[in-house]
Amino acid sequence: MRNTLSAAGEVGSGATLIGGSQGVLTPQRIRDFVAESLAAQDLDGRSVCVIVPDGTRSCPLPLLLSALHGALSGRAVQVTVLIALGTHAAMDEAQLARHLGYAEGALAATYPGMTIRNHEWWNPDTFVSLGSISAERVGELSGGRLHRSVEVVLNRAVVDHDVAIVVGPVFPHEVVGFSGGNKYFFPGVAGPEVIDFSHWLGALISSVEIIGTRGITPVRALIDEAASLIPSRRLALCLVAESGTDALHAASFGTPEAAWAACADISALTHVRYLDAPVARVLSIIPTRYQDMWTGAKGFYKVEPVVADGGQVILYAPHINELSAMHPAITEIGYHCRDYFLGQWDRFKDHHWGDLAHSTHLRGAGTWDPVDGERGRVTVTLATGIPEAVVRAANLDYLDPACVDRAALEADPDTLVLPQAGEVLFRLRGEQ
Repeated sequence: MRNTLSAAGEVGSGATLIGGSQGVLTPQRIRDFVAESLAAQDLDGRSVCVIVPDGTRSCPLPLLLSALHGALSGRAVQVTVLIALGTHAAMDEAQLARHLGYAEGALAATYPGMTIRNHEWWNPDTFVSLGSISAERVGELSGGRLHRSVEVVLNRAVVDHDVAIVVGPVFPHEVVGFSGGNKYFFPGVAGPEVIDFSHWLGALISSVEIIGTRGITPVRALIDEAASLIPSRRLALCLVAESGTDALHAASFGTPEAAWAACADISALTHVRYLDAPVARVLSIIPTRYQDMWTGAKGFYKVEPVVADGGQVILYAPHINELSAMHPAITEIGYHCRDYFLGQWDRFKDHHWGDLAHSTHLRGAGTWDPVDGERGRVTVTLATGIPEAVVRAANLDYLDPACVDRAALEADPDTLVLPQAGEVLFRLRGEQ
């Protein structure tokens, strides 16, 4: 297919854009766009930190990193690639090689002069404080939902370089509305304070309300405010990927705010599907890029809006064997709706708010009161390699994955079957 734009077009004062919601960009057009975009920037003699996603996002990183390396060679005095893990598991050498496009153990041969680091979110020595956002300002940004200050802590690799370039896709997101842009700083390479704080703010709004919301949501406003404290010059190469592939619909380069906004508008057209009526059941088949339920839960977030009251979401992932190795507390907390925690806040306020947020996101909408207890709007069923006792103790329903009859479910008019769940959002027609 032809690109919707044959040349880079201006999208406001802060970014240029190629592509659109129809068709895909050729690899050469992407390379040319990266080269043209970086050629226009003052990068000679500068140190550059490139922040990229981990393996949980669809993105042609080998192509993009090769183009970036070519555009920076002979100009930047130092190039560091920082993997934006958030609080995901670190990537080992074999995973990094596949992800970034070099032979295992041969980084220097493919990308001479480039250094690659995982974001070590578990290591306090890797962080630096940029200051704080006051309680009063948090109240303004959060729409009055939270009133306490938050320290802005970031991986020091970002501030140790003159320029920070975010490279990553934009998708509908359960915490912020649409991912990408400054989100690769916060929570991508941030300290636990901002991560927990921003995720809990999203949980207070609720995943089903914020996911796929265009424009500046309260969480996006908080993230942008934190990013404004970064002393390095910030740039972004934002992308709209064809879900589940290495193809790109569009790419935008400029400030993180402007490049993100351009791609979020396109993502809203390419990554959101609309149904005319709710469905009774969804079978979400979780891709192997998601290795635990902490990440695989995206297969629930993206479909919750179209499930009828009393319906069911089956997360089918025989390859997933644990809830979260990185967040063992989730096994103890279990999965509960937002009101379960708010109604017993003294009991839960000292837990990591990020864990509480993930819990509410996977359990979905519901109610709680001290008399009738908790009632979820839908049933969440795990058909995974996680033991039944663990699943039920975490307050979720269990189904032996061997008992999942995909053909029968595909033939059922009341069931939606998604072969590659986790990136495309489903909404009811007429909703935002």
